[in-house]
Amino acid sequence: MREIFEAELKQIGDDLVAMSRRVEHAIGAAGEALLRQDLALAESVIADDLAIDALERDLDERCVLLLAQQQPVATDLRVVVSALRMSATLERMGDLARHVAQVARARYPHPAIDPALTGVFTEMNDAARRVAQRTTQVLTSHDLTEAEGIERDDDLLDSLHEETFRVLLGGTWTGTPQQTVDVTLLGRYYERFGDHAVSVARRIVFLVTGDFASETRTR
Repeated sequence: MREIFEAELKQIGDDLVAMSRRVEHAIGAAGEALLRQDLALAESVIADDLAIDALERDLDERCVLLLAQQQPVATDLRVVVSALRMSATLERMGDLARHVAQVARARYPHPAIDPALTGVFTEMNDAARRVAQRTTQVLTSHDLTEAEGIERDDDLLDSLHEETFRVLLGGTWTGTPQQTVDVTLLGRYYERFGDHAVSVARRIVFLVTGDFASETRTR
């Protein structure tokens, strides 16, 4: 019976990694669609989000079954409950990538980003891609160094998010009202993407160290 339970736990871990890989692809593709006005790529990100949703539903169902049938305690319980929380977080990260792609699609064939902010959003997308890559690595290896890297990249995303407001409110902004709305929303999507990655990283730190003090930060 213990062997079956451990096999189920391993499968849950594998599915979290699979979700994270899909999120990693989604945010990279969404950013590329946004910066290059690539309609086909934007639509593929939007469609592929359904697969992330399906993975979350399947994983959550199996976690609930494990809780009901095996009644895990101590570390095992912590693993299953953390998996439930992390699957929801990864699903939300996928949604945020989809939101970025939806803005790109809505503005096609015109750019959603004014040239004054192209550099900032290029940096934001690069940071978000690193965050997603590190999240997959943390889920795969439980490497606490990678978890620290997620925190650093999230700090950069926060700083770049603030930079978008400095440009918008600095007195030299000449973008249209629609571009102003798009910049505000896109900056928030990327900033939240980083926050959710930090949540995953801190849950992994908790699983490895048992340190509640390092657990989740989302706003």
